[in-house]
Parts: sequence; structure tokens; C-alpha cells
Amino acid sequence: MKLYAWAVVAGGLGLLAGGGGVDGVLGQATPPPLVELKQNYPNPFNPATTIPFTLSGDLFANGHRPKVSLRIYNVLAQLVATPILQGTGEELNDLELTCSSPSTGCTFNAYWDGNVGKTDQEAASGVYIYQLIVDGRRFTKKMIIMK
Repeated sequence: MKLYAWAVVAGGLGLLAGGGGVDGVLGQATPPPLVELKQNYPNPFNPATTIPFTLSGDLFANGHRPKVSLRIYNVLAQLVATPILQGTGEELNDLELTCSSPSTGCTFNAYWDGNVGKTDQEAASGVYIYQLIVDGRRFTKKMIIMK
């Protein structure tokens, strides 16, 4: 019984604490996100798509090079492909990125040719999930292939 009573009290405190604003100071602007995964374009697409993402300059502080992966899954959570980083052609699989202007951050573009893995087999029409992993933190969006 005490455990149940504590859960009610803790839940109530959570609601009260959350009511004053996320950053705790009313009127204070929320800082920009460290990672912003954007919607792929075109969406729906056929046969290829670009996936933009932005990394804040704070991620590059003190010479840090964030480790970045981007993976595409089908709705059964099966890995379909790993896109490449435009401009380098490198697969976005634990790739350590650098930023030319760390004070403002950098926007990167990933490219997926719509093929399954490293084959010439085209992915089927449907919904796909793409997940960006930056230093272990995950960001996810969905996209559609329409043939």
C-alpha cells in the first residue's frame, strides 16, 4: 500500500514540477537542439532520397568528433540499408564527423539510392523508418517509397 501511495504522490509532484516550464525559468528561450533529424526529400520518393540532419556546434566542442550512424529499417524492424554521406561517399556507419564551422554547427546530407543493402535490388513500396544515431542518442523519422 505504501508503494502505491508513493506513486500517486510522485506522480502529482511530477505534474506540478512540469507546469512551470521545461527549463524551469518562465520566459527563457529553449536552446536549439544539439541534433536535428529532418524529413527526407522528396517524400514519398522513387527511386532515391536525401536525408538532411544538423549537428549543433556544441557537439564539436574541444575537438570532439561525434560518431554518427544512419540506418534504414522496414516496418518489421529489419535493416534495409545504410545511406552514404553526400560529398564523401562514405557509408554512415559509426562515421566520425567534423564540422567546418563548429561555432554555428553543420548540416549534412545523407543519400539513399533506394536499394536493399549493397545490392541492385530495389526496396519495395511502403513505409520505412530511418534512424540517426549520434554518440549513442537515437533520432527517428519515417519515409515512404512509392513506385
